[in-house]
Amino acid sequence: MIELYHCADARSFRPLWALEEMRLPYRLHLLPFPPRVREPAYLDVNPLGTIPLLVDGATRMSESAAMLEYLAVRHGPSDLAVAPDDADYGAWLNWLHFGEATLTFPQTLVLRYRMLESPERRLPQAADDYAQWFHSRLRHVERALDGRDWLVGDRFTMADISVGYALLLAKSLKIDNGFPPATAAYWERLRAREGFARAKAAQKGELAV
Repeated sequence: MIELYHCADARSFRPLWALEEMRLPYRLHLLPFPPRVREPAYLDVNPLGTIPLLVDGATRMSESAAMLEYLAVRHGPSDLAVAPDDADYGAWLNWLHFGEATLTFPQTLVLRYRMLESPERRLPQAADDYAQWFHSRLRHVERALDGRDWLVGDRFTMADISVGYALLLAKSLKIDNGFPPATAAYWERLRAREGFARAKAAQKGELAV
């Protein structure tokens, strides 16, 4: 059985949401955030101390965007994947990584310099600058959604989970002010999905898996 080590609304929400969309059986390990500080024994499982960690037999993965591709391909076939011979394949891969590398990265610096550092080490100006960086990159999402509901393939895919998590994180960090109109409507479609609701319930321990 797939095992996922998870903190509520952390990057591990991406594979958790994917598991629920695919209705795959899994075992969820809920940890406090950040686990390397609040649950030191986790370092015996994952020496990086980072979340997520996905274990599937001999496979061990620590990158949330890679997990989306892995689940869709290894545990497919699934409509959440885009096939290599599809014209949208490159765009699908790009959005998978855009969600993490371009949208989530600046938010992690907001998280650090507004919330995680001790008060004397916080850097409000840096946090504000990275929040603005996030919003400037979000314009690319707004352009892509012009006249369409989903990012690629005219259907919901893992790309939407990757980018959708970045929108969830913006909500958690309270830097979601000013989502442009197409992106705001997209966020409403994402959070209305049954898989999203099930993932939210699972991380609260409210869902029997």
